[in-house]
Amino acid sequence: MHKWKTATTAAMAVLAGVLMAGAHPAAGIARAGTGGHGSPESGPERFERQKPAWHRCRNGSADAVGGQLDDAGARCAEITVPLDYNRPDGRTIKVALARLPATDPQRRRGALLYNPGGPGVPAMPFILKLGQAAPEVAARYDLIGMDPRFVGRSTPLNCGWPVSAVGSAGPDRRSFQRTTTLAEDLASRCAVHRDMLPHASTRNTARDMDVVRAVLGEPRLSYLGSSYGTYLGAVYLQLFPGHADRVVLDSALDPHLYGPDLTRTAGPAVAAALERWAAWAAHRHGRYRLGSSPAEVLATVNRISRAADRHPLRVGGHRVDSRVLPMLLWNVTAGDDTESYAAFAADVRVLHDAARGMKVTPTPILDEVIPGLDAPDADGYVSAQTAIQCADRAVSRDPEVYYRDIRAHRADEPLFGPLTRNLTPCSFWPVGPAEPPTRIGNDVPVLMVGAAGDPAATYTGQIAMHRALTGSRLVTLRGAFRHTVYAGLFSRRNTCIDKVVDRYLLNGVLPARDTVCS
Repeated sequence: MHKWKTATTAAMAVLAGVLMAGAHPAAGIARAGTGGHGSPESGPERFERQKPAWHRCRNGSADAVGGQLDDAGARCAEITVPLDYNRPDGRTIKVALARLPATDPQRRRGALLYNPGGPGVPAMPFILKLGQAAPEVAARYDLIGMDPRFVGRSTPLNCGWPVSAVGSAGPDRRSFQRTTTLAEDLASRCAVHRDMLPHASTRNTARDMDVVRAVLGEPRLSYLGSSYGTYLGAVYLQLFPGHADRVVLDSALDPHLYGPDLTRTAGPAVAAALERWAAWAAHRHGRYRLGSSPAEVLATVNRISRAADRHPLRVGGHRVDSRVLPMLLWNVTAGDDTESYAAFAADVRVLHDAARGMKVTPTPILDEVIPGLDAPDADGYVSAQTAIQCADRAVSRDPEVYYRDIRAHRADEPLFGPLTRNLTPCSFWPVGPAEPPTRIGNDVPVLMVGAAGDPAATYTGQIAMHRALTGSRLVTLRGAFRHTVYAGLFSRRNTCIDKVVDRYLLNGVLPARDTVCS
């Protein structure tokens, strides 16, 4: 996948879950003790005594990911876990995983489970990317990719949503009401899965991880988590502190805020990323004609926004209204390198011309992204992501709470406030969480890395996680406005960060104190 497209997708995932998933969940559900590898003995311990049946990963000729895993020497399996860990004798589901064996088996030191974020991102294909990006780590560890429950190949959940994003609340009460109606409709379409929705939580995914650890025969599990994967890792540490080996959290989320409205406080960080890009674009006014100073470039963006508030912009055969435009502008978070900035500047140039009533041809990125924001969630990716968030933390079910919040911040967050502070389908969810949010607070040794200007995992959130994990060391990449920093997995790599992470994973050496990379 093209770097810009990958980064754009990741940025939108934080906001609206524009990603992918699988088929109807009923196919993977059984009664405990009636199938799979589980023993008929009662109690949750029996799930840990399963013997996985490893097999080829490819499911048919059209399964490109499975074919790539097979070609790399990976093997796949499915394990049985309880739908509800409080009722281990009840219904069960299947969780799928892939294992890429250590390339230097004589020096193998254990299993490293990788979660690339989301929530709701299928993890199995990303072990290939990790193995290529960090070959020394891949030499010493079996790399494990586990699709979280209800995601990818793990008993996938699909609500059949007609669109993939609620989007921005827009400029006024009328536009806010349109998004409210949309969010309520999306939530109602998930009611058919109400028996499973409460159990989609991160807590249960962490419990599934520990079953995987036991099934693999590992006394302790090493872990790398990016973005949402940092919250999953923190929950695992809280539930199973004695089962964690070497843990790396890349671009940590605030554990006290994580949930459906995590993005509520992200507006200023995204605005800061936009300002950083504006300074870059101002130095290239001759090419992009967006303004010769950062202030002029930002004024151009504001003119585009005001125009979209008045009437939809015509971008080729597409229409960009006040609900969609902030999601396009959010793409400034895709990266802080020249390629990403240039692609974003080209998009803004087209949007500016459209705002002035000119006939424009969309860039290839706009031509793909704009229809995607209104496309059906055909594979159920976004509904699965939303189900995880709704199961993790309850939110206000009163639309007026959100509208008042948006109005209170229109002056200081005019571009992104109506987007980040808008309600989600969780305000109308058919069921509430089965458990309260996990309270993070322990002293397990952990390595944390992240960028000071991260627009998705804000630095204040990283600090909050660092303070909750009192045994952690934080390495900060200063002067960077990118999301995730290790090994170039989702943004350009930094040698200093890579050395710190590799030293810890390979030799177990944590920095003596918090430090910085530049």
